[in-house]
Amino acid sequence: MSSSDPNAGDQNAYTHDRSGASRDETAYGPNSKDLPDYLPPRRSGDGWTVGSDGQKHWGLNGAAGLMLLDPEQGILMQHRALWSVEGGTWGFPGGARDLGESAIEAAVRESWEEAGVPDLAGEDIDVLDTHVLDLGDWSYTTVIARVRRHFEPVISDPESIELAWVPIEELTDYNLHSGVAAALPELLEMLRPHL
Repeated sequence: MSSSDPNAGDQNAYTHDRSGASRDETAYGPNSKDLPDYLPPRRSGDGWTVGSDGQKHWGLNGAAGLMLLDPEQGILMQHRALWSVEGGTWGFPGGARDLGESAIEAAVRESWEEAGVPDLAGEDIDVLDTHVLDLGDWSYTTVIARVRRHFEPVISDPESIELAWVPIEELTDYNLHSGVAAALPELLEMLRPHL
């Protein structure tokens, strides 16, 4: 899915889950600024914590995201639901790490939950590198990976307005989550040897 305006998003009131069934998202969909009642906490890592920077961060055990490269299409990006942290911005699929879960396991699981990719076991990707933002009591790990086969992402929960493969040279044209924007130059340097 892509849009001529990378910051527009899909305004449809309905989305489709992995089964293809539609659900009404008018009240608490990705375009709503209200946190859906049925969301967090659902997993052991869900919750707010404060980092050494004095800011609130999502993920009691830290968080992780997947910067996924398809060499023919670019990087998989998620247009974040308005009710989420820095809602309306673009970032990598990801979220809170569960208790005892590695950053790679969390990034793969969260990407599967939010975008239907890759397979839950992570067998359709090659992990290339990791980048860690360490704030003492909280950290965010970006797992840099490449797909082994092409796939189309599917919005599979209310955390996304849109999912899109974005050519690397167009990433800075998007309204990026501040953490992604700050880390992007270093992430691209880490990715460069694998292109």
